[in-house]
Amino acid sequence: MFKEQRIYMRIATWNINSVRLRIQHVLRYLKEYEIDVLCLQETKTPDEYFPRKEFENIGYKYQNYRGEKSYNGVAILSKIKIIDNSYVNWCNKGDTRHICVKLENDVELHNFYVPAGGDEPDVLINPKFEHKISFLNEMMSFFSKNTNTNKILVGDMNIAPLENDVWSHKQLLNVVSHTPLETDTLLKIISKGELIDVMRELVPSDEKLYTWWSYRNRNWEISDRGRRLDHFWVSKNLFPQVKSGVIHKNTRSWERPSDHVPIVVDINN
Repeated sequence: MFKEQRIYMRIATWNINSVRLRIQHVLRYLKEYEIDVLCLQETKTPDEYFPRKEFENIGYKYQNYRGEKSYNGVAILSKIKIIDNSYVNWCNKGDTRHICVKLENDVELHNFYVPAGGDEPDVLINPKFEHKISFLNEMMSFFSKNTNTNKILVGDMNIAPLENDVWSHKQLLNVVSHTPLETDTLLKIISKGELIDVMRELVPSDEKLYTWWSYRNRNWEISDRGRRLDHFWVSKNLFPQVKSGVIHKNTRSWERPSDHVPIVVDINN
C-alpha cells in the first residue's frame, strides 16, 4: 500500500540538553513523529563531534549546526533541501546561540537559544541577566528591520511571556524568565517583527501551556509546575498555512529525558 504524499512540512523544535547524551531520544522522536525539519538547542557538543552520520542514516541529508563543548549549541536537521545558511553573532559574544537556514521552499528558518539570565533579575548586578536583555534587544532591532515574509523563528527563548505560561504568575513575577522586563521585551520582538505566536493562536491564553519542567521536581507530572520557555513563531503571511501545533509532553517521561519537550507544527507547502 502506497503512503500518501504530504502536502505540508512538519517542523519541530526541542531543547535536547545534550544531543550526544540523548541521541537515541532524538532518533526515536524523528522516526515516531515523521519530522521533516528538527531544530535543536543546547546540543552541547563541538561541531567535530556532532552525530551527523546517525541523522544522515535515517534520511536527514541536510544539516546545519554550531556547537561548543558543554554549553549552548544549535542545530537544524532537515529532509528538505537547505539552500543557504547563516548566523548572527549576537552581543559579539561568539557563542553558539543562533543559526538560520533558507529551505528550498523559500522559508527562512531561525533557530535560537536565548541566554537563561542567571538568578538575579537585575542588569546592574547580574552580568548574565544583562547579557540576556541585550540579546533580546538586539533581536528586536534585527527583526523589526527584517519583517520579510516566509519567516519562522523557533527555539528556547528562556521566557514565559503570558500569565498562563507559568504555573503561578504571582509567585514567579520576580523570577528570571517571567519578569516584566523579559516578558515585555519578548512580546515586542513578536509585534515589531510582525510575527505570530503559533501555540498561543491555537491554544487560548486562559489555558495553561508549558514546555519545561524542572529536574528538581521529581513529581513534576503531579505538581505540574511548568513554564512555556520554548516557542514557535511565524510571519503573518505563513500563519494561514499552519495546519496544527502540538506540544509533546510525553517525551518528558522518557528515560533520562531533557527537561524541555518538543513543539511540532505542520505547515502547508
